[in-house]
Amino acid sequence: MSTTQSERLRELLEPLVQAQGLDLEEIAVDSVGRKRVLSVVVDSDTGADLDRIADVSRALSAKLDETDAMGQGEYTLEVGTPGAERPLSEHRHYVRAMGRLVKFQLAEGGELVARILGVDDEGLDLEVPGVKGRKATTRRLAFPDISRARVQVEFNRKDTKDMKEEEEA
Repeated sequence: MSTTQSERLRELLEPLVQAQGLDLEEIAVDSVGRKRVLSVVVDSDTGADLDRIADVSRALSAKLDETDAMGQGEYTLEVGTPGAERPLSEHRHYVRAMGRLVKFQLAEGGELVARILGVDDEGLDLEVPGVKGRKATTRRLAFPDISRARVQVEFNRKDTKDMKEEEEA
């Protein structure tokens, strides 16, 4: 998708997404044979449930139908949320990933896997899991020291709600 088309679509669709209380994270137009797919990724601090996704999808579809932003050919509109292992690139992404395990590619080289404990304007407070029975340690990581970051899927992690219920029992 050309930058101009991407910018035009963002300008057209972002106010509608924001009106639903969501952030427009990504727009992509892909061609598969003769078919085109417009993928729109939305999110918010509280997440986006299916009802909110449906509402924003209807609003975007109506706006696209009344404009020529996608041209005259047929296309499919797909609206969804970021995947479980999505990359973190904006400050708000790190805030939304609080408590999650993240794999960091460090600007100086190497990688670090740690849980985000806190986020401020300069960087992150992390808990680095202990290795071979050692206790976890804390570490501060400034944003300029991060070249890439991606949330990791944890299948055996206890939810903080479950942990609080166990503590109260």
